[in-house]
Amino acid sequence: MNQDLNTVELKYRKWIIILSIAIPLVVALLFGIKLKDFGFDVEPLTFLPPIYASINGFTAVLLIAAVIAIKKGKRKLHGNLMKTAIGCSVLFLGMYVAYHMTADSTKFGGEGIISYVYYFILFTHIVLSIIIIPLVLITFVRALAQRFDKHKKLARITFPLWLYVAITGVIVYLMISPYYV
Repeated sequence: MNQDLNTVELKYRKWIIILSIAIPLVVALLFGIKLKDFGFDVEPLTFLPPIYASINGFTAVLLIAAVIAIKKGKRKLHGNLMKTAIGCSVLFLGMYVAYHMTADSTKFGGEGIISYVYYFILFTHIVLSIIIIPLVLITFVRALAQRFDKHKKLARITFPLWLYVAITGVIVYLMISPYYV
């Protein structure tokens, strides 16, 4: 047993590993499944993209507010803001998958340099959204375990990456929204 891990961290270790692998795999699998292909007569949930993009934007605001709160010594407020940010990320994920299970993917219509910018932002957003899952979970569990020294150390990495994912989610939406059918 690793002496750096206490019982709370050990309790959640297996779940962190399972969720860090399962979430991206399930999202990738469900992203490729269209309910209409299975005989479901479902209207595309075209109203969802602006909602889940807004949730991404709200998550970014929550993350910034949480950092401000902890810097002011407001630990309880910080914790509540972070729990809300995690909840928003879960809500985003559910809506994102629901949209893609009911609607065809939208192709980006921009040309030239803007298409390179879009695909760079999209690629980094996707890669970091996968990387951020275990980082958020480990950072959260370290706070639960009251290992605030380790929590703070990891949060310094987790925060900017999660903030980048939240902000680029909004940017990706804004860039592709003119091409929605």
